[in-house]
Amino acid sequence: MTLALTVLTTTDSAEKAEELARGAVEARLAACAQISGPVTSVYHWKNAIETSQEWQVFFKTTEACYDTLEAHIARVHDYDTPEILALPVVRGSAAYLAWLAEETSAG
Repeated sequence: MTLALTVLTTTDSAEKAEELARGAVEARLAACAQISGPVTSVYHWKNAIETSQEWQVFFKTTEACYDTLEAHIARVHDYDTPEILALPVVRGSAAYLAWLAEETSAG
């Protein structure tokens, strides 16, 4: 069975979030991408605590696509160090997981 992942990144505008989502889905690196936001992020950056408004992008993908998806996000993202986190999907409906695997290029 294919291991499903949810991969998360953030960006500073709804437009950039949609570009990231659309690019990954068009390249079949993710079967789906959902955008949420704005959210408030508080983080350390260059010896200061920053607060900013960001949009989260959640990519639904497979473990087989992860490395290529990570490289894609890193290449097109405009942050110096973009958040790229992969969370394993512990359980899911068989039909959804089959669709996810079928819609990704590694499926």
